[in-house]
Amino acid sequence: MANDKKRVAWVTGGGSGIGQAGAEALAADGWTVIVSGRRKDALEAVVSGINSKGGGKAEALVLDVSQAADVEAAAQRILAAHGRIDLLVNSAGVNVPKRSWEDMEISGWDKLVEINLNGVLYCMRAVLPAMRAQKDGCIINVASWAGRHVSKMPGPAYTTTKHAVLALTHSFNMDECVNGLRACCLSPAEVATPILKLRPVVPTEEEQARMLQPEDLGRTIAFVAGMPPHVCVNEILISPTWNRSFVAMAQNR
Repeated sequence: MANDKKRVAWVTGGGSGIGQAGAEALAADGWTVIVSGRRKDALEAVVSGINSKGGGKAEALVLDVSQAADVEAAAQRILAAHGRIDLLVNSAGVNVPKRSWEDMEISGWDKLVEINLNGVLYCMRAVLPAMRAQKDGCIINVASWAGRHVSKMPGPAYTTTKHAVLALTHSFNMDECVNGLRACCLSPAEVATPILKLRPVVPTEEEQARMLQPEDLGRTIAFVAGMPPHVCVNEILISPTWNRSFVAMAQNR
């Protein structure tokens, strides 16, 4: 986003993983970053680390994206403090241990829909009026390899919500391109983040070392955010070179 004005980014799920890495990379590029999430202590640690390094500044904002009214209030708070929102990074997302058709629970399904899908929509709607008024704005929705390729391991709820985020992103571009707005669906394969601990079988340290690392996605987020306003990066599908899904397919031949 090439302009001479103050650049303000809102990163959800910023207390760890991809969101944290994105916030750090954006701040290193000079952005003012509002980092939101549900855990105050984690947010404060991220913000403290960013602000100690110089470059852009960071602020913490405790938020549960599954609560529509709270999301709207958060957007208004950011606008009141900074006057604009140039970038939204929807990185808040979860999965559950019980994720197969055999053991999945309706409460788990509802949780994933509320955070992984509804939360994305709530945040997009909350920033839309300000971005339209600016005639400029970028949204990066962190989806997943599971949003493009159906496989057993992520489970039906996670796979469904991430497919929906992909569709939501493209639908946004169809409507809002005429207003100078653009959205990118960032779909990474396996990333070595804390969410891996919720898997029924947690990958080994050696396996995680071969995965994408959070900083890889941070660099990708900063790249998309740094493109000029006439460029829309509609979608990025990114994986580690050692892609375990490809390796498994090769071994089953």
